[in-house]
Amino acid sequence: MSEALEATIPVQPAQRELLGQPRGLFTLFFTEMWERFTFYGMRAILILFMVDHVSGLGIPDRTASSIYGLYLGVGYLMSLLGGYIADRLIGQQRAVVCGGILITIGNATLISGTPQIFFLGLLINVFGVGMLKPNVSAIVAQLYPEGGSRRDAGFSIFYMGINTGSFLGSLLVPLFAKHYGWHWGFALPAVGMLLGLVQFLKTRHHLGTAGLEMAPDAKRGSWLPLLLLLAAVVVTATLAVTGTIQLDANLLSVATSWTIVGLAIVYFTYLIFFAGLTRVERNRAFVLIALFIGCAIFFAGYEQMGASFNLFAARYTERHLFGWEVPAGVLQAVNPLFIIIFAPILAALWLFLGRRNRDLSAPTKFAAGLLLLGLGFFIMYVAAGYVLAGQKVAMTWLIATYLMHSWGELCLSPVGLSSMTKLVPTRFVGQVLGVWFMATALGSNLAGHLSGDYDASNLESLPALFLKIFWWGAIGGGLMLLLTPWLKRLMPGVK
Repeated sequence: MSEALEATIPVQPAQRELLGQPRGLFTLFFTEMWERFTFYGMRAILILFMVDHVSGLGIPDRTASSIYGLYLGVGYLMSLLGGYIADRLIGQQRAVVCGGILITIGNATLISGTPQIFFLGLLINVFGVGMLKPNVSAIVAQLYPEGGSRRDAGFSIFYMGINTGSFLGSLLVPLFAKHYGWHWGFALPAVGMLLGLVQFLKTRHHLGTAGLEMAPDAKRGSWLPLLLLLAAVVVTATLAVTGTIQLDANLLSVATSWTIVGLAIVYFTYLIFFAGLTRVERNRAFVLIALFIGCAIFFAGYEQMGASFNLFAARYTERHLFGWEVPAGVLQAVNPLFIIIFAPILAALWLFLGRRNRDLSAPTKFAAGLLLLGLGFFIMYVAAGYVLAGQKVAMTWLIATYLMHSWGELCLSPVGLSSMTKLVPTRFVGQVLGVWFMATALGSNLAGHLSGDYDASNLESLPALFLKIFWWGAIGGGLMLLLTPWLKRLMPGVK
């Protein structure tokens, strides 16, 4: 995190320590672990439940994919709203509590399995994730007002909590769904978030004043716009649940993507031409645009994990292991396991290169991430060719793809937020963090839209889909490599 960003973090009094870190870090570690357990556990079975014609909702693949993308994309967009509510109205700790309550209620609502109630639960979840996710990370930063390597170590521990929760959720929730039915599968995430919420309430005194402060009266926001937004959502949800209006998920997905693109164009136009930037700062803004596009492309492919890859695992993968059939969703646990294994290895590699003044620039790391994404999809394209010939393929095809994508994530995602904050003046740091969420939201929503190109009745559409995303990654990574020398000239002094 940049020094400019560190300067905006309130100073906290001395705190009790555990293993050399503030005791409050472990409160946040377990809160985020359970939230990610809930989120990724539910994601591992979401599309499988929606397309199941026997005991699920029986929704067509295309519509289910659009709903999946909307759920992820709008969830990231809601992080902007959650950050605003915390900063301007109630503080981060209260926002985390509200988010935990909403996520628990949302997941409990999913248990019903009734279509209208199920989608209402997804909507509640989206608001809950938006309230909790950005604010729990913000409190971690406030525990380290001195910044430096100790904060980096704290975030590394916190990051392990994220991936531990992702791994356990992706592993256990599909197992519960397989053995006890979809309803119990959705019940487990609700229990997980409830445990995380209770743990946070019982131990948040270790946080001290971190996350309690709100904006001064002069900068305090108004509740009126939020109340109007909430009223609009409630009215629309009520009309949809009662069947008064019909919402087309496919059209909503397309409209959401274009809306995000429009917002990005408006913001970058403002930043470059009307924000009063110097020439050097304006040049760096062009680098931001390149990273925004790279991030969106990456997550459009990466989030196929819970969409087309999940359907591929369920329908075309031989999943018997020592006489036991591995539930399709369990394969989602491979990615966080790889992240846990390889994150310290790649971190050590970057440090090794940095000590020798050979560290890779942010555009180069983005290019590597996109090329690894493309390589993963080429593997799936070859696997889909065997499926087209009438065979089921081994799980190793998906595992190899997840390995490529995990390496790609480690090249792109950790450096993304850091680079975005370094490329703008201090007064724009909060805005570009929102831009990063917008890029991730766009990519996640596009993931569902792309997955909809797969048609189960036309098996040839499967390798065609994987080949298309392969070219997205390969061309995107290649262009980023070609542009790297120019982009580096636009960002002198930024490492």
